[in-house]
Amino acid sequence: MDDLLETVYASALSGHVRIDTLEIISPSQTIRICDGYEDHVVTLETGETVGFLASAMKVVLPERNASGQQPLTFAVENVTGEAERAIDAALADGIPVDVIYREYLSSDLSAPAKPPIQFVLYDADFEDARAQLTSSFFDIIGTGYPRERYTVQRFPGLKHIG
Repeated sequence: MDDLLETVYASALSGHVRIDTLEIISPSQTIRICDGYEDHVVTLETGETVGFLASAMKVVLPERNASGQQPLTFAVENVTGEAERAIDAALADGIPVDVIYREYLSSDLSAPAKPPIQFVLYDADFEDARAQLTSSFFDIIGTGYPRERYTVQRFPGLKHIG
């Protein structure tokens, strides 16, 4: 499958079309969109068959580097107010919103052409019916060490030390 995907990247004349999909998973709803003018029913890597709604979508994949922060930026047109409220509420409450990026080939919608890439959404900017969303891999640089914090709430005996 990778050889065929490389051929599609190199030539538009191969007879196959790449379909980019995004799945945005908030606590209150799951939004599935695909690039293009046609809705698609595809099979996920889990074997589940789901529908993706067509939308004008621009995806900017992260650079491959050692910076520790690799953002995925995407713009989506025709975002509903319900989706905007769900994403805004989750981000305001500090609840993680997962974003899964998948690539399919039009000739084979039975599985992603490459393994999916999972991100966590950390910024959303909505204007009219357009959304500019930024997500990232796990932020290792911004993560505290040690991860387990010894606080008085978790370990009441600490207030007597010192």
